[in-house]
Parts: sequence; structure tokens; C-alpha cells
Amino acid sequence: QVQLVESGGGLVQPGGSLRLSCAASGRIFSINAMAWYRQAPGKQRELVATISSGGSKNYATSVEGRFTISRDNAKNTVYLQMNSLEPEDTAVYYCNADIFVTLMTMNKYWGRGTQVTVSS
Repeated sequence: QVQLVESGGGLVQPGGSLRLSCAASGRIFSINAMAWYRQAPGKQRELVATISSGGSKNYATSVEGRFTISRDNAKNTVYLQMNSLEPEDTAVYYCNADIFVTLMTMNKYWGRGTQVTVSS
């Protein structure tokens, strides 16, 4: 069984920063791409940032230059450093990862989410 557990969410004022973490645990052979998504109230879930196993990164236009995704392969953990936060960044943030549980079997896993609220 594989689990993704997010942490680091909370309430922050506009212009502030937060760092999210997502740790994968369980029966893991290797991890391919990892990503962060978010879902605001009344809106569809959207992709925020992705990072490949080799470290290549992509960002949504709305967060580019403010957010940084990174990963620690030794710890099976992905991070999202969020700076210059805006009220529009308020959402539940979800971790996603493509995980090989055997040499040939890859599944997509989701965390349960962590709330980020940007408000004064």
C-alpha cells in the first residue's frame, strides 16, 4: 500500500510564504513524476507544478516566478515553496505522484490535501 501525506498548509497573509511537503511511503520501487494540484471552492482541480524524476520542472502561468517545486528522491518527498502569496492562491493543495510498485507496474497516487488560506 502506498500513501502520500501532505503537510505545511495554513493561514497566511497576502505577500507571505508557505512551504508544502508531501512524503510518499509504503511499497515503492521508484517514483516517476511528482506534482502539485489545487482546488479552490467552486472550481475544478488545476495543475500547479510538476517535476520529473530527473528534475525538470513546469509551472502554471499563474504561479510561475512565485512558486518553486523541488524533490528529495532519498526521502521520497516533493516540496512546494510558495512566495508572494495572493488571496487567489487559496485552495486545497493536493500532491500527486506516478509510483512504480514493481519494475513494470506504475500507479498514480493522490494525497488527501492540505488547506492553504491567504487572507488578511
